[in-house]
Amino acid sequence: MVSNENAPFLTQEAYDRLAAELEHLSTTGREEIAHRIQEAREEGDLKENGGYHAAKDEQGKQEARIRQLTAMLKDAEISEVPEADGVARPGTVVTALILGDEERFLLGSRAISSSTELDVYSDQSPLGTAINGLKVGEKTSYTAPNGKSIAVEIIKVETFQG
Repeated sequence: MVSNENAPFLTQEAYDRLAAELEHLSTTGREEIAHRIQEAREEGDLKENGGYHAAKDEQGKQEARIRQLTAMLKDAEISEVPEADGVARPGTVVTALILGDEERFLLGSRAISSSTELDVYSDQSPLGTAINGLKVGEKTSYTAPNGKSIAVEIIKVETFQG
């Protein structure tokens, strides 16, 4: 397990799912795109070949996803979802007053939230960084990307049920 505070938190299930996606994209996915590009090339003039350009765009997106997954999985901190103990940390569901409005969200990676409708805030985000480690009842503020200071109070911390 990596002890890097910037490492994404993943459950074993999320890690396995992302590793399988990476394996598929790196093998079968690349073969399929290469085949589609080759078929489109055989159609003739590449300047006006929409199929070719679409396949090349998809290839670029796929390669970007491969790079993203590779980096995420290389640095991931794999552990079970923590039991709620009143402290906001990656893998917990937090209810907080944000600018006076109550919001309930998952703190952590979108990769662990595939089966939930909850909003997800990364623990690397300004909000996530500000509340990570806070206990129920504690208050803080963080600076939003627009420069505005946002007040936050932790109301409740729950175990994520996935």
